[in-house]
Amino acid sequence: MFLLELAKAKSGNQSVLNTDAFDKRRFNEIYSMSQSLQKLKVEGELPIFEPLLADIWASLYKMKPELTEGDIPEDLQVNKSFMEKIMNDDSFESYRKFTRLDDLSSAIGTVKFGEKTNDWLIDQKKKDEDLQNKMQEIQAMQRQLQKQDQQNGAGKGSKELEEDLKDAMSDLGDQLQQTLQNNSHSFSEAMSQAMQETKQTKDSLKSLLGGTSAGSGDAELKKVPLRDQISLAEKIASNKQMKEIADWAGRFKQIARKKQKSKHSDSMERSGVTLGNDIERLLPMELGLYTHPITKNDFLRRFVEGQTMQYEQKGHEVLGKGPIVLCLDQSGSMHKLDTQSKGFTLALMSIARKQKRDFCLILFSTRTKIFKYERGKIKSSDMINLAKTFLGGGTDFALPLERAMNVINESRFKQADVVFVTDGEDRVKDSFLEVFNKKKKEKEFNVLSLTIGSNTRTVKQFSDKVVQVKDFDDAGSFTAFEI
Repeated sequence: MFLLELAKAKSGNQSVLNTDAFDKRRFNEIYSMSQSLQKLKVEGELPIFEPLLADIWASLYKMKPELTEGDIPEDLQVNKSFMEKIMNDDSFESYRKFTRLDDLSSAIGTVKFGEKTNDWLIDQKKKDEDLQNKMQEIQAMQRQLQKQDQQNGAGKGSKELEEDLKDAMSDLGDQLQQTLQNNSHSFSEAMSQAMQETKQTKDSLKSLLGGTSAGSGDAELKKVPLRDQISLAEKIASNKQMKEIADWAGRFKQIARKKQKSKHSDSMERSGVTLGNDIERLLPMELGLYTHPITKNDFLRRFVEGQTMQYEQKGHEVLGKGPIVLCLDQSGSMHKLDTQSKGFTLALMSIARKQKRDFCLILFSTRTKIFKYERGKIKSSDMINLAKTFLGGGTDFALPLERAMNVINESRFKQADVVFVTDGEDRVKDSFLEVFNKKKKEKEFNVLSLTIGSNTRTVKQFSDKVVQVKDFDDAGSFTAFEI
């Protein structure tokens, strides 16, 4: 679709809203960051589609967007028809509660509203021959005008053709206004779906970037540059695999949060007797004194003064632990669990980030690929790269175990947790097992193996604990979140 590029030079303000210099500058910045918006400009069915996108963005982002009063240039009548319909919709103000002054939400929303508007227009064009003919006529005029400008120099196309094009645009605006009135319900449904997808995309993005703390998605999102937020959001919106990974990551992180919280509570051990007034830690003897009428008043006095006997508790020290090393099978048979496995990986990584532990992902089949993330931090570009990576091939256990030993040797700390995940079977030489198990004792690291529907005989030879599971959503897999 050819765009009416000359219009910018000839008609000045391209907005049908009360936009100012800040709005125009900010949209241009968002536009430069968004591949989806740039793609829409090229593929948009409407003439001057970029100004329509700018107005959609302003309507979602600004505190008080309003349609411009007074005369609208002929070539903007089409955009005015759409913006009137969008902004007069009963649900529009509820949409804006989600997007107002929110750079990311308004950017995603602009893409979604633009895509749905374009799809709706294509659908209407198929149903309405007059509308289709008018748009084809305008496209032919645009091509002819561009050709004349190339031959005669910019801005030197036929004045008569320019006037004809403006008239055609005005007619198109009238036709679309009537089409919008006749098909109001379908357009409103399209916009509602656009907002629903906007919210889903942002939620998925928070699931990808969030940690294991409740509500950490928004906090982690703010640490990521807006350009990277938009890039990752557009990947999620356009790539089914990325969305599935995000959904699994969100689920697994919730489970990891509960597991870590439970682990923290269980880590408190009774190490003696002290004085205090913590009801949950009172000695049974003190509870007996409370229930006896003769000693009850004395108990209450001592309890108020913090002088009742209770268990002393001391938490296990968890600081200074070494890396988390995930050896993840990516042989051909694991492809069906690819999105699950990557959501699981991101959940483990969020534990590492919270505990400030290095995280190493060793993908393996008959070869390996290693990703290292200092203190569990992963950049948006790394996340996209991880989503795209799948090795395929057969299974070799010794390769990832050897790589894991190397990582632990290079680590700043002595301890480590190795999680080994496989759905395959393999034989490991006795000589290798002897070296590996000796190194395990020296470096004081543990190996938890998750076997997915496979024989555990070999993994038991190098693991401290083996759990058989049917997939990553099996409760047994969540044992890994207790490390």
